[in-house]
Amino acid sequence: MTRHLTFDGPFNFRDLGGYQGTGGRAVRWGLLYRSDSLGKLATPADLGRFRALGIGTVIDLRYPWEIARRGRIPELEGVAYHNLSIEHRPYDQAEIDPDVDPWRYLADRFAEVAADGVAEIRQVLELIAAADRPVVFHCASGKDRTGLIAALVLALLGVAEDDIAADFALTELVTARLVADWHAANPGRTLRWPSFGRAPEQVIRLTLADLAAAHGSVRAYAAGTLGIDEELVGRLHARLLSA
Repeated sequence: MTRHLTFDGPFNFRDLGGYQGTGGRAVRWGLLYRSDSLGKLATPADLGRFRALGIGTVIDLRYPWEIARRGRIPELEGVAYHNLSIEHRPYDQAEIDPDVDPWRYLADRFAEVAADGVAEIRQVLELIAAADRPVVFHCASGKDRTGLIAALVLALLGVAEDDIAADFALTELVTARLVADWHAANPGRTLRWPSFGRAPEQVIRLTLADLAAAHGSVRAYAAGTLGIDEELVGRLHARLLSA
């Protein structure tokens, strides 16, 4: 199966299938996708490729103002669109102080999202569990907000931390594209942070460690903070893991 899917617009569109979860059951291919902004789906060819995936639910994790500025996926018959902005404290990665520890800084921002976006994160998980067709979730770059949701879902499916971290780090393959996109969208500005667009494993490992330190485990965070009960986790397993 293909993990990276090729489009003219989005360049960080990936299938989350294939990882080994609870009881040795693999995450099923073709049911759950992660991506950068689907507002980039602008060509007939891209829309055809998207339709061929049979996706029935799109979850846009961006702020409404990002959507107003950069656009959203076109309205498509049979595709339900949900805007659930999980981040509540915006920050400009281009302006991060080059002298700070970048991975600790990003992990701290992820912790803020995990604390602030409880209602939205729970809704994301509920939508994924309830869907009867494939689902895609995305933010702007398909890196941070998308990476956090992917990590939470995979952890709830029993996927090992090493695989979660490796999946997160696949965005490193498109770092140069993310930097180029930033320069194209910000003519005349200086990109102050040299680690812009990076997604090393250490960021998500720190995030998972922080959740474990604060709550005991990702599962405990989901139960105690998100209000995700065993019934919903069971539906995620039944829907996304192989028999």
